Amino acid sequence: MKDDFDVRRELAAGMTDPAGALRFVRGFARHWLTPLQEGDGCGEPELAAAEERLGFALPAVLRDAYRLLGRRPDLTSNHDRLLAPAELHVDTREEALVFRYENQGAASWGILLTDLHKADPPVVMKPDLADKEAERWSAWLDRFSWACVEIVLSESLHAPFELGDFRDDLDEAQSESLGGRFTPLPFPAYPPGEDPGARWYAGTDVILREEDRTWLWARARTEEALDRVRDDLPGDWLNDPR
Repeated sequence: MKDDFDVRRELAAGMTDPAGALRFVRGFARHWLTPLQEGDGCGEPELAAAEERLGFALPAVLRDAYRLLGRRPDLTSNHDRLLAPAELHVDTREEALVFRYENQGAASWGILLTDLHKADPPVVMKPDLADKEAERWSAWLDRFSWACVEIVLSESLHAPFELGDFRDDLDEAQSESLGGRFTPLPFPAYPPGEDPGARWYAGTDVILREEDRTWLWARARTEEALDRVRDDLPGDWLNDPR
Protein backbone atom coordinates (compact mmCIF):
# COMPACT_ATOMS: atom_id res chain seq x y z
CA MET A 1 0.00 0.00 0.00
CA LYS A 2 1.39 3.37 -0.97
CA ASP A 3 1.44 5.71 2.01
CA ASP A 4 1.72 9.44 1.42
CA PHE A 5 1.14 10.19 5.11
CA ASP A 6 4.40 9.75 7.00
CA VAL A 7 3.26 9.36 10.61
CA ARG A 8 6.58 10.38 12.12
CA ARG A 9 7.03 13.46 9.93
CA GLU A 10 3.44 14.60 10.31
CA LEU A 11 3.49 14.03 14.07
CA ALA A 12 6.69 16.06 14.47
CA ALA A 13 4.98 18.96 12.69
CA GLY A 14 1.81 18.45 14.70
CA MET A 15 3.53 18.74 18.08
CA THR A 16 4.49 22.38 17.55
CA ASP A 17 1.15 24.11 18.24
CA PRO A 18 -2.59 23.42 18.56
CA ALA A 19 -3.26 24.02 14.86
CA GLY A 20 -0.56 21.51 13.96
CA ALA A 21 -1.99 18.92 16.33
CA LEU A 22 -5.45 19.18 14.79
CA ARG A 23 -3.90 19.09 11.32
CA PHE A 24 -2.23 15.80 12.29
CA VAL A 25 -5.57 14.46 13.55
CA ARG A 26 -7.21 15.32 10.22
CA GLY A 27 -4.45 13.63 8.25
CA PHE A 28 -4.36 10.54 10.44
CA ALA A 29 -8.13 10.14 10.21
CA ARG A 30 -8.00 10.54 6.43
CA HIS A 31 -5.21 8.02 5.83
CA TRP A 32 -5.74 5.50 8.63
CA LEU A 33 -9.41 5.65 9.58
CA THR A 34 -12.34 7.58 8.08
CA PRO A 35 -11.89 11.19 6.92
CA LEU A 36 -13.38 13.94 9.02
CA GLN A 37 -16.33 15.68 7.40
CA GLU A 38 -18.59 18.63 8.02
CA GLY A 39 -20.92 17.74 10.87
CA ASP A 40 -18.39 15.57 12.69
CA GLY A 41 -17.77 18.34 15.20
CA CYS A 42 -19.89 19.94 17.87
CA GLY A 43 -21.66 23.15 16.96
CA GLU A 44 -21.31 26.55 18.58
CA PRO A 45 -24.68 26.29 20.39
CA GLU A 46 -23.52 23.12 22.20
CA LEU A 47 -20.26 24.70 23.30
CA ALA A 48 -21.90 27.96 24.31
CA ALA A 49 -24.48 26.05 26.35
CA ALA A 50 -21.69 24.16 28.13
CA GLU A 51 -19.93 27.41 28.97
CA GLU A 52 -23.13 28.97 30.29
CA ARG A 53 -23.82 25.92 32.48
CA LEU A 54 -20.24 25.76 33.78
CA GLY A 55 -19.97 29.49 34.33
CA PHE A 56 -16.66 29.99 32.54
CA ALA A 57 -15.18 30.01 29.04
CA LEU A 58 -13.63 26.85 27.67
CA PRO A 59 -10.01 27.01 26.45
CA ALA A 60 -9.85 27.80 22.75
CA VAL A 61 -7.90 24.60 21.99
CA LEU A 62 -10.58 22.49 23.67
CA ARG A 63 -13.29 24.29 21.71
CA ASP A 64 -11.40 23.74 18.45
CA ALA A 65 -11.00 20.03 19.19
CA TYR A 66 -14.70 19.57 19.90
CA ARG A 67 -15.60 21.56 16.78
CA LEU A 68 -13.42 19.19 14.74
CA LEU A 69 -14.28 15.73 16.10
CA GLY A 70 -16.68 16.01 19.01
CA ARG A 71 -19.23 13.79 17.23
CA ARG A 72 -16.81 11.12 16.07
CA PRO A 73 -16.78 8.46 18.80
CA ASP A 74 -14.85 6.15 16.45
CA LEU A 75 -11.93 8.60 16.83
CA THR A 76 -12.35 9.42 20.51
CA SER A 77 -14.29 6.75 22.38
CA ASN A 78 -13.61 3.18 21.27
CA HIS A 79 -12.12 2.35 24.68
CA ASP A 80 -12.00 5.38 26.95
CA ARG A 81 -14.67 8.04 26.46
CA LEU A 82 -14.49 11.69 25.51
CA LEU A 83 -17.35 13.46 27.23
CA ALA A 84 -19.89 15.38 25.18
CA PRO A 85 -20.07 19.15 25.80
CA ALA A 86 -23.23 18.63 27.88
CA GLU A 87 -21.27 16.20 30.10
CA LEU A 88 -18.27 18.43 30.80
CA HIS A 89 -18.14 19.13 34.52
CA VAL A 90 -16.01 20.28 37.42
CA ASP A 91 -14.92 17.52 39.79
CA THR A 92 -16.37 17.33 43.30
CA ARG A 93 -13.35 19.08 44.84
CA GLU A 94 -13.69 21.89 42.32
CA GLU A 95 -10.13 21.43 41.11
CA ALA A 96 -10.46 20.46 37.45
CA LEU A 97 -12.69 20.49 34.38
CA VAL A 98 -13.26 16.82 33.54
CA PHE A 99 -13.46 15.90 29.85
CA ARG A 100 -12.67 12.17 29.59
CA TYR A 101 -13.33 8.90 31.47
CA GLU A 102 -11.48 5.60 31.48
CA ASN A 103 -13.68 2.87 30.03
CA GLN A 104 -14.45 1.23 33.40
CA GLY A 105 -14.48 4.45 35.38
CA ALA A 106 -11.05 3.73 36.85
CA ALA A 107 -9.68 7.20 36.01
CA SER A 108 -10.60 10.58 34.61
CA TRP A 109 -8.76 13.25 32.67
CA GLY A 110 -9.12 16.98 33.12
CA ILE A 111 -7.69 20.48 33.03
CA LEU A 112 -7.01 22.22 36.34
CA LEU A 113 -9.26 25.23 36.80
CA THR A 114 -6.18 27.31 37.51
CA ASP A 115 -4.89 26.45 34.01
CA LEU A 116 -8.03 27.20 32.02
CA HIS A 117 -6.71 30.62 31.01
CA LYS A 118 -3.69 29.13 29.23
CA ALA A 119 -3.62 28.93 25.44
CA ASP A 120 -2.79 25.20 25.45
CA PRO A 121 -3.22 24.05 29.05
CA PRO A 122 -1.69 20.87 30.47
CA VAL A 123 -3.83 17.80 31.07
CA VAL A 124 -4.01 15.97 34.39
CA MET A 125 -5.29 12.52 35.32
CA LYS A 126 -6.86 11.20 38.52
CA PRO A 127 -7.43 7.54 39.44
CA ASP A 128 -10.72 6.41 40.95
CA LEU A 129 -9.73 4.97 44.32
CA ALA A 130 -11.70 3.32 47.12
CA ASP A 131 -10.14 5.88 49.44
CA LYS A 132 -11.40 9.13 47.95
CA GLU A 133 -9.18 11.18 50.25
CA ALA A 134 -6.14 9.61 48.57
CA GLU A 135 -7.17 10.69 45.06
CA ARG A 136 -4.97 13.35 43.51
CA TRP A 137 -4.74 14.98 40.10
CA SER A 138 -1.32 14.27 38.59
CA ALA A 139 0.44 15.43 35.42
CA TRP A 140 -0.36 13.48 32.25
CA LEU A 141 0.59 15.59 29.21
CA ASP A 142 1.97 19.13 29.05
CA ARG A 143 -0.49 20.37 26.40
CA PHE A 144 -4.14 19.71 25.67
CA SER A 145 -3.31 19.64 21.95
CA TRP A 146 -0.95 16.72 22.62
CA ALA A 147 -3.76 14.98 24.47
CA CYS A 148 -5.93 15.30 21.34
CA VAL A 149 -3.25 13.52 19.33
CA GLU A 150 -2.85 10.86 22.01
CA ILE A 151 -6.59 10.23 22.23
CA VAL A 152 -6.96 9.67 18.48
CA LEU A 153 -3.85 7.46 18.29
CA SER A 154 -4.83 5.42 21.35
CA GLU A 155 -8.46 4.97 20.33
CA SER A 156 -7.32 3.82 16.88
CA LEU A 157 -5.66 0.84 18.59
CA HIS A 158 -9.12 -0.52 19.42
CA ALA A 159 -10.82 -0.34 16.01
CA PRO A 160 -11.36 -1.99 13.68
CA PHE A 161 -10.89 -5.28 15.52
CA GLU A 162 -9.19 -7.18 12.70
CA LEU A 163 -6.49 -4.52 12.31
CA GLY A 164 -5.48 -4.25 15.97
CA ASP A 165 -3.89 -6.55 18.51
CA PHE A 166 -2.50 -6.57 22.04
CA ARG A 167 -0.16 -8.60 24.22
CA ASP A 168 0.87 -8.34 27.87
CA ASP A 169 3.92 -10.59 27.82
CA LEU A 170 6.56 -8.42 26.17
CA ASP A 171 9.97 -9.49 27.44
CA GLU A 172 12.92 -7.24 28.18
CA ALA A 173 14.82 -8.17 25.03
CA GLN A 174 11.83 -7.43 22.79
CA SER A 175 11.19 -4.15 24.58
CA GLU A 176 14.79 -3.07 24.11
CA SER A 177 14.65 -4.02 20.42
CA LEU A 178 11.61 -1.90 19.56
CA GLY A 179 13.68 1.20 18.84
CA GLY A 180 15.73 -0.74 16.31
CA ARG A 181 12.89 -2.59 14.66
CA PHE A 182 10.52 0.38 14.44
CA THR A 183 10.79 4.17 14.29
CA PRO A 184 10.33 5.93 17.63
CA LEU A 185 7.69 8.63 17.26
CA PRO A 186 8.39 12.19 18.47
CA PHE A 187 5.87 12.02 21.30
CA PRO A 188 6.97 12.44 24.93
CA ALA A 189 6.94 9.40 27.21
CA TYR A 190 3.98 9.82 29.54
CA PRO A 191 2.83 10.19 32.24
CA PRO A 192 5.86 12.17 33.43
CA GLY A 193 7.70 10.61 36.33
CA GLU A 194 6.87 7.07 35.28
CA ASP A 195 9.80 5.14 33.84
CA PRO A 196 9.42 4.26 31.07
CA GLY A 197 5.71 5.08 30.84
CA ALA A 198 4.09 4.85 27.40
CA ARG A 199 6.08 5.16 24.17
CA TRP A 200 4.99 5.20 20.52
CA TYR A 201 6.60 3.62 17.44
CA ALA A 202 5.79 3.32 13.75
CA GLY A 203 6.66 0.85 11.01
CA THR A 204 5.43 0.15 7.51
CA ASP A 205 1.63 0.52 7.75
CA VAL A 206 1.66 0.01 11.53
CA ILE A 207 1.83 2.02 14.76
CA LEU A 208 2.60 0.59 18.19
CA ARG A 209 2.26 1.74 21.79
CA GLU A 210 4.38 0.15 24.51
CA GLU A 211 3.71 0.61 28.21
CA ASP A 212 6.05 -0.23 31.09
CA ARG A 213 8.10 -2.55 28.86
CA THR A 214 5.35 -5.17 29.28
CA TRP A 215 2.21 -4.23 27.34
CA LEU A 216 2.17 -3.71 23.60
CA TRP A 217 -0.65 -2.57 21.32
CA ALA A 218 -0.42 -2.67 17.53
CA ARG A 219 -2.66 -1.03 14.94
CA ALA A 220 -2.09 -1.70 11.24
CA ARG A 221 -3.55 -0.45 8.00
CA THR A 222 -3.65 -3.98 6.57
CA GLU A 223 -3.93 -7.49 7.99
CA GLU A 224 -0.64 -8.33 6.28
CA ALA A 225 1.14 -5.53 8.12
CA LEU A 226 -0.29 -6.71 11.44
CA ASP A 227 0.85 -10.28 10.75
CA ARG A 228 4.36 -8.99 10.08
CA VAL A 229 4.44 -7.41 13.54
CA ARG A 230 3.22 -10.64 15.14
CA ASP A 231 5.90 -12.61 13.30
CA ASP A 232 8.62 -10.10 14.12
CA LEU A 233 7.65 -10.01 17.80
CA PRO A 234 6.41 -13.52 18.60
CA GLY A 235 4.32 -13.84 21.72
CA ASP A 236 0.80 -14.33 23.02
CA TRP A 237 -1.08 -11.92 20.74
CA LEU A 238 -4.68 -11.71 21.92
CA ASN A 239 -6.42 -11.49 18.52
CA ASP A 240 -4.12 -13.62 16.35
CA PRO A 241 -6.43 -16.05 14.47
CA ARG A 242 -3.63 -18.11 12.97
